[in-house]
Amino acid sequence: MAQDSADWDADDDLDLEIDNFQSSPPSSPVITSLTSSDETFAMLVDMGFSVEMIARAIEENGPNAETSVIIDTISNYSKHCEASSSKSKTIDHFLAMGFDEEKVIKAIHEHGEENTEQIADSLVSCAVVSCAAEELPKVKEEDDIDWSDSDNEINYSDFLSSDDEKHLDSSLGNSSQVLDLVKMGYSKLEASLALERCGENVSTADLVDFICAAQIAREAPEFHADPEERKPRHDVKKRRIEPKREPRLSTDADEPVRLPNPMIGFGLPNEPGLITHRTLPDLARGPPYFYYENVALAPKGVWETISRHLYDVAPEFMDSKYLCAAARKRGYVHNLPISNRFQIQPPPKYTVQEAFPLTKKWWPKWDERTKLNCILTVTASAQLTNRVRNALEAHSGEPSEATKRYVMKECKTWNLVWVGKNKAAPLEPDEMETLLGFPKNHTRGGGMSRTERYKSLGNSFQVDTVAYHLSVLKPLFPNGINVLSLFTGIGGAEVALHRLQIPMKTVVSVEISAENRNILKDFWEQTNQTGVLIEFADVQELTTSRIVELMKRFGGFDLVIGGSPCNNLAGGNRVTRSGLHGEQSVLFYEYCRILEVVRETTARMRRS
Repeated sequence: MAQDSADWDADDDLDLEIDNFQSSPPSSPVITSLTSSDETFAMLVDMGFSVEMIARAIEENGPNAETSVIIDTISNYSKHCEASSSKSKTIDHFLAMGFDEEKVIKAIHEHGEENTEQIADSLVSCAVVSCAAEELPKVKEEDDIDWSDSDNEINYSDFLSSDDEKHLDSSLGNSSQVLDLVKMGYSKLEASLALERCGENVSTADLVDFICAAQIAREAPEFHADPEERKPRHDVKKRRIEPKREPRLSTDADEPVRLPNPMIGFGLPNEPGLITHRTLPDLARGPPYFYYENVALAPKGVWETISRHLYDVAPEFMDSKYLCAAARKRGYVHNLPISNRFQIQPPPKYTVQEAFPLTKKWWPKWDERTKLNCILTVTASAQLTNRVRNALEAHSGEPSEATKRYVMKECKTWNLVWVGKNKAAPLEPDEMETLLGFPKNHTRGGGMSRTERYKSLGNSFQVDTVAYHLSVLKPLFPNGINVLSLFTGIGGAEVALHRLQIPMKTVVSVEISAENRNILKDFWEQTNQTGVLIEFADVQELTTSRIVELMKRFGGFDLVIGGSPCNNLAGGNRVTRSGLHGEQSVLFYEYCRILEVVRETTARMRRS
């Protein structure tokens, strides 16, 4: 649920398919003669295509050809050409899977051309060892970082201070969990940083999820964008308006916000340990109520800042995997009551197999996942899923342990599900809607491309989680509620209130995307809402006088809800690591400004 000011430049007719690729292509005489972008060339090389074939395809289609056209041309080469006289079919088979030619020839020499399973095991094991041996780039000061030269691995210093990094090797170097993660193919530094960030009592599975999520954050295309595209857009003002209330200044004695483990907020429904009471700062008590959401894995200091600006309310961190079949680690700052929460009915499916029963037939026993990772704004490429299939088909029976590790890494990174024998596929948009708690076809049609659907769903609320928090409002507003919805997205809050059967008398929505505004409008009409829906395109349209006029017109707002963009914080959307000062995430301060106006106006209306 985020107002996204970033320029995605996605083709409306194509899925945004992201694969692992290097940020700069290997040096080659062929490359220097081409004008195609470095990122495109590097991506194609990492997909397993030879430099010669890529150069030939670019020369045939022209330097400005779409990536998809180049891929189709290369695929046609593979379909119609016979095996090279200097290469056996076995070599061609493994080259098509994306392995390095020199390593393929070496493995064939060691095991014999007919022993394809041993060759596959050797190649996959070599790839895993290479991954584990890689060193992360030296961390630069934030202002000096040049993302164009960085490699694909996640820079975990986004989440740690330099002081944290100094003590990692000495304090965590001998941890059994670190050693386990290294054996699984992750580098020691990756494992140590994940353990430091998540805590010593976290499970190895959660550490793997953290590392995969962090890797995804660096694999999104914004990290490899042209430097000119990363410059601030001149048509978008950098908006940072502090609320009138001066927040208290942080001191050295301030306790840093740490992520809890398990991430269950104030507790789960029908589970022991449920917390039903908390003491809010006097200034924070409602009504009006406020509810603010953003990614949990933000850089250090972000949640302390958010808490200070929202009346010193401590964030409630919750992972949606405890309420549905997919993870979504989020922090929520709100002043809602926390007693007598309840889940919407019918409750969501808690496992992937329950949510998508047709996958049970094909789900291998060695894939022990019952939950998916966080729903992303991007999806895996066809080339990646083909490599997974080829790796599995190299075995006549159960795959080797090395192949399993390779396949499971890709499945966890890209949320692949099993749709056939040896066939793993990314989620479809309607499957994402199911996992996120939206009605079927909520984002389908109305001018929305598949790429835009993935983006909008990846940015949305997880409806079941938000509804669990908002459920306390049902007895408080039996006759309906007036809502100010900021950065509305595809209407996660509105869907949650509707499923809770809380009448919406008035919803004033602010969302920059015209497609997302249409989705909310369609939902409003299709569910026969009787209240008033007013939509704005920009938070800057909500001036103080406009807010006061709206509140007098509708009798005030009972709830101010929203989640500002996370593009400068973390996750697959991340553009920079500049935190709340970034061009998109700075909109958090607009939420604070508007909330302050609402609360001050409410107080005046009550006194008069």
